[in-house]
Amino acid sequence: MNKPELDIVIPVYNEGENMLDVCRAFERHVKTPFRVFVCYDFDEDNTLIALQKEKHNFEIIPVKNRGKGAHGAIVTGLRATTAPAVLTFGADEANNAEIIDGMYGKFKEGNDIVVASRLIKGGEMSGGPRFKSFLVRMGSFFLHRLAFLPATDATYAWRLFSRRVIDTIEIESSVGFTYAIELLVKCHRLRWRVAEVPARWIMREKGKSRFNLKKWFPHYAKWFFYALETTYLKKGPETVTLRQKAPCSK
Repeated sequence: MNKPELDIVIPVYNEGENMLDVCRAFERHVKTPFRVFVCYDFDEDNTLIALQKEKHNFEIIPVKNRGKGAHGAIVTGLRATTAPAVLTFGADEANNAEIIDGMYGKFKEGNDIVVASRLIKGGEMSGGPRFKSFLVRMGSFFLHRLAFLPATDATYAWRLFSRRVIDTIEIESSVGFTYAIELLVKCHRLRWRVAEVPARWIMREKGKSRFNLKKWFPHYAKWFFYALETTYLKKGPETVTLRQKAPCSK
């Protein structure tokens, strides 16, 4: 088996049927050597049961959540990875498997974060609550146009990070998928390179979303203002909270 160049972290909560769709899509579309970290909360999760029923041509590593909820699962998964590049990915995002090689290609060009954007040409947001769509579009528009954030989709949780980002930047967020915007705005403040590729978000048909707009909105707002401070208060790299461990180079 080839040494993995990419680790894919997928938080799950009873995503058995969706996860099998994702694995099949990976086998069809992903040529980059990779392995998958399935991050779960409890041993009876039907995702684990479903994965035992099929064999795949890549390594699947179950990782039990050491924290709470989606945030804890993702951070636990990130800390378990060792590959040069790490991609966070949704268990209901089988349709986006075809962009993974392109994201890895952007990383190989020297980018520390590669954003999967629903808001550039070729991207799509289909279905879902209209108010959520409005907030995503408006928030991302203002961050891109006013704070000059080098990405058009600031809040989409599934994106690729370099080993340098994972090993160097301290994650201060504590809920939901706010880690994604946090790492993006901190990378921007550090003046590290960011790229993006178009992605398609389609309202899930199977299972239940764990996205909680009302609960998480204040936490997103914190990083919105962080991005504005970078631009208008000239906050520099020295103000970014870094991990205590010595950083690993890419």
